[in-house]
Amino acid sequence: MSDHGTTPRKPPARTWTRLGLGALSGLLAGGAALAVAELVAAAVRPQAGPVVAVGAAAIDRTPTAVKDWAIRTFGSDDKLVLQLGILAVLTLFALAVGAFAVRRRRAGAAGVLVFGAVGGAAALGRPDATGITDALPSVLGAIAGAVLLYFLAGLVPAPHRDVPGEQGEPGEGWDRRRFVIAATAAAAASAGAGVLGRALSGVSGRDAVASRENVTLPPPGSPVPAVPRRAQLRVAGVSPFVTPAGDFYRVDTALVVPKVDATAWRLRIHGEGVTRERNLTFDDLLRRELTERDITLTCVSNEVGGPYVGNARWIGVRLADLLEECGVRPPSAGGPADQLVARSVDGMTIGSPVEDVMDGRDAMLAVGMNGEPLPFDHGFPVRMLVPGLYGYVSACKWIEDIELTTFDAYDAYWVKRDWAREAPIKTQSRIDTPKPFARLEAGTVMVAGVAWAQHRGIDKVEIRVDDGPWQEATLAAEDSRDTWRQWSYAWRAAKGGHTLTVRATDRTGQVQTDKRTRTVPDGASGWHSVVVTVD
Repeated sequence: MSDHGTTPRKPPARTWTRLGLGALSGLLAGGAALAVAELVAAAVRPQAGPVVAVGAAAIDRTPTAVKDWAIRTFGSDDKLVLQLGILAVLTLFALAVGAFAVRRRRAGAAGVLVFGAVGGAAALGRPDATGITDALPSVLGAIAGAVLLYFLAGLVPAPHRDVPGEQGEPGEGWDRRRFVIAATAAAAASAGAGVLGRALSGVSGRDAVASRENVTLPPPGSPVPAVPRRAQLRVAGVSPFVTPAGDFYRVDTALVVPKVDATAWRLRIHGEGVTRERNLTFDDLLRRELTERDITLTCVSNEVGGPYVGNARWIGVRLADLLEECGVRPPSAGGPADQLVARSVDGMTIGSPVEDVMDGRDAMLAVGMNGEPLPFDHGFPVRMLVPGLYGYVSACKWIEDIELTTFDAYDAYWVKRDWAREAPIKTQSRIDTPKPFARLEAGTVMVAGVAWAQHRGIDKVEIRVDDGPWQEATLAAEDSRDTWRQWSYAWRAAKGGHTLTVRATDRTGQVQTDKRTRTVPDGASGWHSVVVTVD
């Protein structure tokens, strides 16, 4: 259109060049800020890094429904997805701030400092914060990023202001070579700082790794009874009776797995009804009589038919014995405390009923798993577990403090987020084979899986094909009432599409309910079904 038309002019090509150079400057500044923060965090502690601190704060503030969806959708990769999401947001923020900085250098640099303020506040707000030094990684990283952005933005060509009709276009003759050298040097320095920070973070955990390698678990004073020979079915596709540590589910809020040096670890037991407060070392626990038991653990986030259940051989100290030595009595015996609050080194709090911990079941402070010291992912050096209770009310990993209190006086982490205070594991069963939507050949098909009702035991498992009658499955031998139980059913499969459904009955006579509920507030319920096609 003519100069008198109303169609707005497109930004000159050189304006886009300036914005692109600014965005690149912002990206380099953001990378420098993260790299310096990583390096400083290696000296302070890895959990104080901005990505970890902001990610942990995001986890704490995420609505329960969203958090539950993330676990269902991404499983143990949910933390990786969160961190990648944070990095994506930071990338967009850096690009925008950089583009703005070519017009307002000081304001753009100040925008990078916002990064430091958010990260520092997140680090200081963590329950495991160790002091003002936790803010240093974010603050120093932001200062480095702001200085770099201010410098690079100053190298971007300024627009001409003296040629009519050419406002906003870059000037001629700018020092392209100087910008390229500066940007390349910044990228190289950031990469070096990041690599060095990662290396130093690894060094900081070497003492913990060495302490684990030096652990020799004493033979248990109360060894586990031999597993019945027929507890493991010879059916392809069914879960192994003992879950290898590498395959055991992991659901927690730790973005960085704590690396705790066993030689420096301490456990404090205190609170209401404690007449003799104790401070225990790792060696103190190893010198006590150890109990070895096969126990199946289940996460409350496990959907019907889900994977967050596993069976392992645990060795540790009976928790009830420790509490009794401290003078603790359960409420049924007149004790004032009805809740045991376990605290982790990362600030997690888990509340367990004192009555359940001291009712004779094999609640323990575990130091070993499947014949080895606990893996770091599963709580080394010490974790707590209570058979029959979902993990969020019993299975504190990296435990360092036990406080006796009441449910009325204190709400643990998950209770504050709409989960139930008490949560015994519900009777559940799962079809492991055939898999959903499998195509099978007509004839005899082995249907098999696992069922669990910890601290009650499984008495019966039944299978239903389509809307037919319930047929009793064959149970594998029972190890103990605290472990899952395998089952199988020889199905004469006819051609066509079919729905296989399973249900279990525990030793109290309670039949697994068909009422379908979600995981919140105290665990999912319902029957597990798979749809298959028989050719």
